[in-house]
Amino acid sequence: MKRTTIFLDDPTLKRLQQAAARQGVSSAAMIREALALYLAAPRAPSPVPSIAGQFSSGTSDTASNVDGLLWKNPHE
Repeated sequence: MKRTTIFLDDPTLKRLQQAAARQGVSSAAMIREALALYLAAPRAPSPVPSIAGQFSSGTSDTASNVDGLLWKNPHE
């Protein structure tokens, strides 16, 4: 095992210490268990692709003209 440091606010640290004491384990053991459960949980894919919003169209009126931009006849 490797040693690491985490920063907790006072109320969170107190709750962690109380929970560890109730279970008769160390705070570090509680953190390891919680982190293992968190990392093992399946994650839903992001509903928006990570590329969304990364580029500029060069125009500032795209949102107000969305219907015209999406629904106009491309052959006109």
